[in-house]
Amino acid sequence: ELGDVAEVVVGATLNICLRDLERRYGQPRASDGQPARLCACALGKCGGRELGYASDIELMFVYDGNGTTAGPETIGTAEFYQRFVEALTHTIRSREEGVFQVDLRLRPYGRAGSLAVSLDAFAGYFGPEGAAWPYERQALVKLRPIAGDLAFGAEIVALRDRLIYSGEPFDVAAMRAMREKQLRQLVKAGTTNAKLSPGQLVDTEYLVQGLQITHGHLDPSLRAVNTLDALAALKDRGLVSAEDAASLREAYVFQRDLIDALRIVRGHARDLTVPAPESEEFVFLARRLGYGSHVNRLQDDIERYAERVRQLSRLLDR
Repeated sequence: ELGDVAEVVVGATLNICLRDLERRYGQPRASDGQPARLCACALGKCGGRELGYASDIELMFVYDGNGTTAGPETIGTAEFYQRFVEALTHTIRSREEGVFQVDLRLRPYGRAGSLAVSLDAFAGYFGPEGAAWPYERQALVKLRPIAGDLAFGAEIVALRDRLIYSGEPFDVAAMRAMREKQLRQLVKAGTTNAKLSPGQLVDTEYLVQGLQITHGHLDPSLRAVNTLDALAALKDRGLVSAEDAASLREAYVFQRDLIDALRIVRGHARDLTVPAPESEEFVFLARRLGYGSHVNRLQDDIERYAERVRQLSRLLDR
C-alpha cells in the first residue's frame, strides 16, 4: 500500500513537471527527430513493492534520445531531462527529513552523475566493461518501471536482464568485502544494528539477491523484484529447500517488523541500533512488537534469526 502511494505521487508529479517544461521548451526529441522517451524506475524497497515506515523512495530516471527540444526555446534532450528531474525533486517534498525522501543515489556515478540517465549511458555503465561496482549491478535486481513510458520501461527491464542475469555467478567475495566495510564504518562496536549487523536484514536480502543473480538466467520467475516472491520462486525451482525457504521467510518478516517498529518508536530512519536489552526503550520496543511482558524473548529472537541467516549464507558458496 505504501508503494502504491509512492507510485501515484511520482507518476502525478512526473506528468506535472513534464507538462510545465514542454510549455517552455517543447517536446524533447531523439536524434532522428522522433519524440524522446522517459521512464521512472523504482529501486530498493520501492522497486520491490516492500516499502516500510520511513523508507526512501529510490528512483532512477532513464530516457532515450539525444536530440533537442522542438519549442520556442531550444535545449538539448539531456539538459531537458536534467531540468525535469530537478523540478520533480523540488516538487515532491517529504514532511520530515529522512521519511519517504526521493533518493537518486543509485544512478550511474551516484551524486557525481547526471540526474537523468540516457539508455546508452545505462547500458555502458552497467555492462560487463562498465564502471559499475558489483553492488551497483546487484541493486538492479529491484529495478521496476513505475511511471512515464512503461513500454520503454519494459525495454529497460529486458536490457537489465541481459546485463545481470547472464549466467555469470554472483560475486560473493565482492559482496562480503563490502559487508565487512559496512560493519567497520556503520555499526558501532558492541551494538546490534537491525539492518547491517551480521545476520540481520541486509544479509537476508543479499542472500536472496545473490541466488537470483546466479540462477536468474534459468527462469524469468527467479527475477522477481519482491524478496518473498523471489524466495518462493527459488524454492519452487528447487534451488532452496522448503525448510530453508521457510526459515529465510520467517527471518525476513521478523527483521522487517523489527526495523518498522524501531522507526515508529524513534520517528525516523536514521538510527537502527537496537536499544540495550535492559533499557526502557527496549521494553517499549518489545511491547510494540507484541511481546507484552516477555521482553527477553525479543532479544532471543533477534539473535536466533541472525544466527539462522548466517548459517544459510552457505547457500551462496555452492
